[in-house]
Amino acid sequence: MFDALTRRFEGVFGRLRGRGRLSEADIDSAMDEIRLALLEADVNLGVVASLVERVRARCAAAEVSAGLSPGQQVVKVVDEELTATLGGDAFTLSFAAAPPTVILLAGLQGVGKTTAAAKLANWVKTQGRNPMLVGADLQRPAAVEQLRTLAARIDVPVWSAAETPSKRRSTRPDPVAVSAAGLAEARRVGRDVLIVDTAGRLAVDAEMMTEVARVSDAVSPHCTFLVLDAMAGQDAVASAGAFHATLEVDAVIVSKLDGDARGGAALSVSEVLGRPIAFASVGEALDDFEQFHPDRMASRILGMGDVMSLIEKAERVYETDQAEEAVQRLVDGSFTLDDFVDQLRQVRRMGSLSGLMAMVPGVPAEMRDADLDDGRIETAEAIVLSMTPTERAGVDTVDGSRRARIAAGSGTTTGQVANLLKQFGQMRKMMSSMGGSGKAARRGRRNGTGKPNQPAGAGRDGAGRDGAGRVRASKRTGGGTNAKPKSSSRPGPRPGLRGAGVPVPDFDSLDIQLPRS
Repeated sequence: MFDALTRRFEGVFGRLRGRGRLSEADIDSAMDEIRLALLEADVNLGVVASLVERVRARCAAAEVSAGLSPGQQVVKVVDEELTATLGGDAFTLSFAAAPPTVILLAGLQGVGKTTAAAKLANWVKTQGRNPMLVGADLQRPAAVEQLRTLAARIDVPVWSAAETPSKRRSTRPDPVAVSAAGLAEARRVGRDVLIVDTAGRLAVDAEMMTEVARVSDAVSPHCTFLVLDAMAGQDAVASAGAFHATLEVDAVIVSKLDGDARGGAALSVSEVLGRPIAFASVGEALDDFEQFHPDRMASRILGMGDVMSLIEKAERVYETDQAEEAVQRLVDGSFTLDDFVDQLRQVRRMGSLSGLMAMVPGVPAEMRDADLDDGRIETAEAIVLSMTPTERAGVDTVDGSRRARIAAGSGTTTGQVANLLKQFGQMRKMMSSMGGSGKAARRGRRNGTGKPNQPAGAGRDGAGRDGAGRVRASKRTGGGTNAKPKSSSRPGPRPGLRGAGVPVPDFDSLDIQLPRS
């Protein structure tokens, strides 16, 4: 969503990089560019003015940190102030000591409240909780049915007008009665989280506000979330103020953050309301829902990536034992196309390729902007699945006639099959050669010399490295002048999942022109 803004920031910082000192004119020029970039991203005018003024004041005050050039210091200041604009600290959802914890969702019609309710329930389940949903949106046709369909995917019960006892129902279903009955049912069956999905309107009106206020009074929510459409522009920020005046909103859920709009509402709402963004919906799947971290989002917007979120995604998808076994097969040269398909599936479970690329620091803009169609994963998978087990185990056995058969079975061309096999062979050969030094180091460690078979520098400080020259974790401080942090947290030429020890195919280097799905 923030690709255009990221490019603008990178342009500003690129012009400042390498300067020995920054003049007042340099700072003024940079601030003007930042102001224009934020306004073009549809950020609230007052928010833009406040942010730029804070950055200008800090830069003019020459708050220089040791080890940073003036240009780097500007980046640091912008990062910190943008983080503050986005809310500062991450929001933590507190659960009630006496369950159920009641969560109320409010917002305009069409912002994604119902989907957000199901996604929130799914997230709550990952926290070890036992949620229930209440379908109190009785205005929009099929709203409750939509909620039931989504909830069925995650095995969460839904309470609605159909379950409300007849003595508590009028001729026209009452969302207040439905919500109150849902709360009573959650207590009866021992559900410890109750999420209430309320009705919305196309615009703020008195009737809607009265209804949602009555529902809130009936269930006394521990937390009230306002669902905000990131693609709606500044109108969304204005409506957020009206909801906050009525309900006393605790935090915001930003939906459709994966869209193509400018996203200024998402950058404005926290400072305008004085309330944090708690969660962000970043895709269509129910697990495309994540806690919002202002510092990580600021880093992503400024083009510095978001390694922590990337690693967390990998940890949710990859089992440690499976990842270690896959790495070992890569090192040993026994990595097969079956393993390759498994890695494709794991990557797909982590989210869109474009979303993952945005989290990797140092990725050039042209790579972020490339057409990373997830259909390429599906097509590569189709090619591999069209092979026999023998062909998957040994790519050298795939001759011309076999390629033609595989192409026909996968709906691709023989050239695409050949490219995939070629690049897979190169990847396996490269990983096997990289593992050779590790094997030699282990042999050197076993023979007790620690020298002939070790890579340069292995074991030289005796505190921070193992026999293979890798930095190992240590509880001691210091560790000598050569001690370094763990490789999984140190930025490198290819950070991210590979830095976390998770093997991921390099789709950019494959350069396979597969059909778009």
